[in-house]
Amino acid sequence: MCKEKIRLVKMSGICKTYPGVQALSDVDFELFEGEVHSLCGENGAGKSTLIKILTGYEQMDSGQIVYLGKPIRPATTLEAQMMGISTVYQEVNLCPNLTVAENIYIGRQPKNRLGLVDWKKIQKLAEIAMARLNLKLDVNARLDEYSVAIQQMVAIARALDMNAKVLVLDEPTSSLDTSEVENLFRVVNKLKQQGMGIVFISHFFEQVFEISDRITVLRNGHFVGSYAVEDISRQLLIEKMLGKELTEFSAGQRNEAASLEGRAVLCQMENVGKRGSIEGINLSVEESSVIGFAGLLGSGRTETARLLFGVDKADDGSIRVKGAQAKIHSPQNAVHYNFAFCPEDRKREGLLLDMTIRDNIILALQGKNGMFRRLSLKKQRAIADEYIEKLQIVTPSQDQLVGNLSGGNQQKVLVARWLVTNPDLLILDEPTRGIDVGVKAEILKLILQLAESGRSVVFISSEISEVCRCAQKIYVFKDRHIIGQLEGEDIQEYCVMNTIAQE
Repeated sequence: MCKEKIRLVKMSGICKTYPGVQALSDVDFELFEGEVHSLCGENGAGKSTLIKILTGYEQMDSGQIVYLGKPIRPATTLEAQMMGISTVYQEVNLCPNLTVAENIYIGRQPKNRLGLVDWKKIQKLAEIAMARLNLKLDVNARLDEYSVAIQQMVAIARALDMNAKVLVLDEPTSSLDTSEVENLFRVVNKLKQQGMGIVFISHFFEQVFEISDRITVLRNGHFVGSYAVEDISRQLLIEKMLGKELTEFSAGQRNEAASLEGRAVLCQMENVGKRGSIEGINLSVEESSVIGFAGLLGSGRTETARLLFGVDKADDGSIRVKGAQAKIHSPQNAVHYNFAFCPEDRKREGLLLDMTIRDNIILALQGKNGMFRRLSLKKQRAIADEYIEKLQIVTPSQDQLVGNLSGGNQQKVLVARWLVTNPDLLILDEPTRGIDVGVKAEILKLILQLAESGRSVVFISSEISEVCRCAQKIYVFKDRHIIGQLEGEDIQEYCVMNTIAQE
């Protein structure tokens, strides 16, 4: 008779509220020994919050955690680790300036009879710890001398040495190439066979289905359901995450813009890739067009935009602008080619919140002109007034700090900054996220007006209906690849979703 598996973790009725946000509402989750249990859900679904509560980083408002049959409420991550619950994050939370051995035993260094740190013993134990993961390396080398993949293995070795029974892997493969992912999965399967319970969080469907035994879906802070991996298809998983059946996606308002046939190509990416990020990207952006990037979170849309604008430097492939080879290794290079980019995180990567609207609007133009061609204050004021009026930015004056504006008006300021430079290509990454319906409509209208005025726009949005309303061509992304291209009558929500859901 088969031995019944032991339940390691049972989380029941977990609730967590942040100011103005119900992050988790009555969420359940359980983990058994010898299984990989994936947490899936869109951005904001509550995955990270649930894991932070389990690992002691956050405290729940209500609910219960039972670990190995006993109620627990870890107050810190260290307390959770001492219980046997460890986490390995996408960005490894270790000390890069210390050696591999020091990272494995930091805070737990063995001492000799004189009470001094026994470095020889630490080295030997660290080598044994890495050997458990089939890795032989110099444990006296600094951690930052190794790749992200090796650093993650060091974090796992530390967890094992602390007798972890539960291992949380939070987006561990986002910066790994194919061979590194395969090696990580070999280690995960080995740990699973040894009885460890593993929580796996990833936006890559192929990996979720390859490594998981069970999948739990969260949506908008609520528990949707738990499913054995053999009982749920990719299509059904997407439906559970989004809360809609694919057949419910209506045709909506189909884009009626003119065909791209015969239009000159403004720029194209040919087999462009970056190790550990995205690979083999081939696409073209026509003049006076809106090109949509569609896909679920983590599919590769933003990574492609960052390569196109030079925020990240490509390792492979080439970019051509108006038919000629282009060298885009930095945003400064991209601006030289008359490109502009409004990033997804406007507060952290786009705007200077403690500066005025005027300062933010003229920033890119001043940078393009150079430090020796300073814009006069009179010219700055005229430009700011012009674009405040054009984009209907609601503010008492151009001297208002951007941090005091609403999200929608902040987004308009960021768009204005780049419009001032009169770009040939404007890349908009999630320009409508976190803003109200009225301002969304204004931004979508502006996107269409930009194309009509001769500019090209790359439009990225998680709202598939928005992309379909604006784009004349849509590239569909999944698992860091372009898996489809839609034009004409195929630009419909259900076509995008069916492309994503294909096996």
